[in-house]
Amino acid sequence: MLAGDKTATAGLHGVFEDDPTPEVGERFRVEDAQRVARAIVEVTEARVIPASQIDLQFARDEGEGFESVEEWHEAHERFFERTIEPDTLISAIRFRVVERL
Repeated sequence: MLAGDKTATAGLHGVFEDDPTPEVGERFRVEDAQRVARAIVEVTEARVIPASQIDLQFARDEGEGFESVEEWHEAHERFFERTIEPDTLISAIRFRVVERL
């Protein structure tokens, strides 16, 4: 993310009721594995879409090296530990780093 290769992230929409989809313009602090603040990011796009609408550009923008939507899909099924059907709702978020800490 700090290098600029990760500009998007995806989550299962509605899994956590207390974790709503962010709004465009919202800013968040990003921490590393040791909980040290590393950056402030700003949401530039926030959509709730069916998994079938994830495209190759979004998959690549997640910065994980996905070269196909199928790779994205398989990796997210492993991460979320559940089957992702075409109509599974995904919170598709794009962001930009506004400050490095």
